[in-house]
Amino acid sequence: MVNKQLTITGKVQGVYYRASAADEAQRLGLKGEVWNNPDGSVGLIAEGEEDKVSALIAWCGKGPVRAAVKHIVVNEGEIKGYKNFSVKRF
Repeated sequence: MVNKQLTITGKVQGVYYRASAADEAQRLGLKGEVWNNPDGSVGLIAEGEEDKVSALIAWCGKGPVRAAVKHIVVNEGEIKGYKNFSVKRF
């Protein structure tokens, strides 16, 4: 089990990135959350099997059709024991 914390930059807000990322994470059986940051980036935390998290990170590099991902920063985090994968709205 791994916890990865991502910051995704580019054209990632207003293109259904969060909802699409949540759908992909749920398809992969991952837990965590995704949210928009005030600077226009998207934050994402994913927990699960390393190969499944790696698959989500690869998906995040492309995102949904209308997205234009420029860069992803990936950091290792501590396991938090999320119960599901959710879209946070502030």
